[in-house]
Order: sequence, then structure tokens, then C-alpha cells
Amino acid sequence: MIRAARELGATVDRLRFTSPATHVYNPLNYAWRAHEVYLRKYGADRKSVLFLGMNPGPFGMVQSGVPFGEVNAVRDWMRIEAPVGKPRREHPKRPVEGFACARSEVSGRRLWGLAAERFGSAENFFTHHFVANYCPLAFFDKDGRNVTPDRLPGSQVAALFAACDRHLRRVVEILQPEWLIGVGDFAEKRARRVLADAPVRIGKILHPSPASPAANRDWARQATGQMKAFGLWT
Repeated sequence: MIRAARELGATVDRLRFTSPATHVYNPLNYAWRAHEVYLRKYGADRKSVLFLGMNPGPFGMVQSGVPFGEVNAVRDWMRIEAPVGKPRREHPKRPVEGFACARSEVSGRRLWGLAAERFGSAENFFTHHFVANYCPLAFFDKDGRNVTPDRLPGSQVAALFAACDRHLRRVVEILQPEWLIGVGDFAEKRARRVLADAPVRIGKILHPSPASPAANRDWARQATGQMKAFGLWT
């Protein structure tokens, strides 16, 4: 997993993007130390369920180097903390403060909060589960607004998606999950496209982003119900 992540980080670091993305952050570069700890600590063996997100959020993995990495959850629940550097070109409205970041990533707080509520310790959760992102890069426009990969022009993401597809296939080969659960529509669709011939079952849960009105109506209960519908979390 570490070797695969290093290769992905180096590959996407060579890509260049234009408008609407004026600033591109690669946590696999400047936050590598924290990400490596995450992989060593929780991604060292086979899993039953792989949760797949889209890409880093501005107050999650951008700060902590961990997918959906709400700082409190990463530091206090996962017991991960490491020095975090700076992206190559930092937007003044999106500073990287690492584990000193006081803002909470709502999506991460909801996702990891549910994991903690249901499984207790991080060790219990990660015994059978792992969480990864499809794309490791975060994108911001000139005003500092988040730009998700699905909003970038196709000509700009062809090489990016090719690298992310290769990495996703490799992660599935390494972890050998029985299920891949896309966190939201984008992740599920990419997984179905990339893993059409892979021996893994694919499903989806509602994305926990507060930008989704549905997610603001007891997201934890809805996500739990979806997992139970797959025959998981019985």
C-alpha cells in the first residue's frame, strides 16, 4: 500500500491543471508522513469492506493526510499525528495548518463518528474496513472554492483518472475486499467502471457532505441502513 501510494503521489504531482482549478494540493506529498502512518497502522492486511471517497476535503485530508481526515478523529481516535508541510502553491483562503487546524471537516466527522459509535475503537473498525480516496488531489478556484474532480474539463482529467484507476485496481488487489462501498455517486460510478472484471461487489452509501440536503437528515441512520441492506453491519 505504501509503495502504491508513493507511486500515485509522484505521478499526479507531475500533472498540471488550468482554470477552474488555480491551486492544486497533493497531500501525498506535503502530508506524506501522516498518510504513511495511516497505511502502516491500518492498511497492512486484507479487508472485508473498502470505503471509497472522491478526493480530499479542505479541512480533512488536506490538513491531516488521511481520507475524510477530520483532525480530531485522526488525532484522538486513530491516534495519528505527524508534521505536515505546505503545498507547492498555497491559496491564501485555504491555508494548510496540519493538526493545528481548528476547522472541522463535517463529512469526516460524520463518517468517522459513525465508525466510532458502531465499532468503538479504531482498531475494531479497521480490522475489517479501510477508507481510501479515488483521487488524492484537492483543487481550488481563484476564490478558494473547492473544485471536485467531476467539475474539471475532461481534457484535464484524462491522465489524472488513468493514474487513479490504476491505483484503485492495485488497492483492490492488495486488500482483496469482498465489498467496495462508494461514498457518494462519483466514487461508486468510477469503481463500477474501473473494477467491472474484479472479484468485488460494489455498492454505495449516501455521501455525508453537508452540501447534500439528504445527508443533513440523520446521515448516520441512513448510511447504517444502506450497509444493512447489503447484508453488512447486521
